Amino acid sequence: MNDQSTLPVEDGTEAVPGKTRDALRAAHLYYMQDLTMDAIAHELHTSRSSVSRLLSHARASGLVEISIHSPLDLPSRIEQEILERFAVGAHVIPVPDHASDVDRLDRVALSAARILGRFVDSNQTIGIAWGSTMSAMSRHLVPKATHNTEVVQLNGAGNGRTTGIVYASELLRRFGDAFGARVQQFPVPAFFDDPETRRAFWRERSTRRLLDLQERMDVALFGVGSPFAEVPSHVYQGGYLERADYEGLSREGAVGDVATVFYRADGSTDGISLNERATGPDFSVLRRAPRRICVVSGRAKLASLRGALAAGLITDLIVDEGTARALVESPSDRESPEDRE
Repeated sequence: MNDQSTLPVEDGTEAVPGKTRDALRAAHLYYMQDLTMDAIAHELHTSRSSVSRLLSHARASGLVEISIHSPLDLPSRIEQEILERFAVGAHVIPVPDHASDVDRLDRVALSAARILGRFVDSNQTIGIAWGSTMSAMSRHLVPKATHNTEVVQLNGAGNGRTTGIVYASELLRRFGDAFGARVQQFPVPAFFDDPETRRAFWRERSTRRLLDLQERMDVALFGVGSPFAEVPSHVYQGGYLERADYEGLSREGAVGDVATVFYRADGSTDGISLNERATGPDFSVLRRAPRRICVVSGRAKLASLRGALAAGLITDLIVDEGTARALVESPSDRESPEDRE
């Protein structure tokens, strides 16, 4: 079997890679005709291990999508309780309690990458906030063809040590490649040194173009940052914050951030001085997006997650089972940011 070969389709207008052709055939035989891998190997004149690789390729490339429909628990009790208490659609990812935070993150990121396709479509603007969770997720994305779709960076990534361009552009490129989308980078620092510099920069036409895209986004995708997690958010480990910043955040009661905008346990952001220099979108802008997908793993992020829920930032939550269970077992603040305003 030659994985590099291509075959024309019947109308002769394009070529289908041999690996795709063989993966499609193997997937049809396995999932639609219930043939064993040994039987498929015999039919395709190849080895059982090659069939296994073809089936893996079919799943990873989006040729095959697998859904699990349990008759016992639709929706799950935890997902239903999250919906009732927070008005948020939840996808709870099974992860054993003994799993490390590193393994937990990878498993949640993999599941989130496979779920994301159902929220992404043509003619959309998708805002991405960089971070450890989004980086892990970007490595598992399942391709889905769209047209007239844009991926826009939500917050700057530069700091005193690096421009952040390589890190952010690679992450965004993976999302752009997966969905055939144009990528719009936001080449500014994560935090300006002076709030006045930020205000001046925000008046520039080139910056306003990106800010306007953010204000019109259809989907926002982000994690929640926490300084307490075993796998810390990139903003807490990448040289973005000085000791004085940490002291200020602690003094002002911050429990986490979304797109480098910090908030308290009740979801409020006012009076947190670092936000005056931050380049992430104001929460009023973020809440305009019809679909706001938050991906969270690890109980150390529970306080950050509850703060983001209190801020009304989330419409869809992808979270590991242990964190979801802790969320519904803890008291909730039902007051919305709109109520406070």
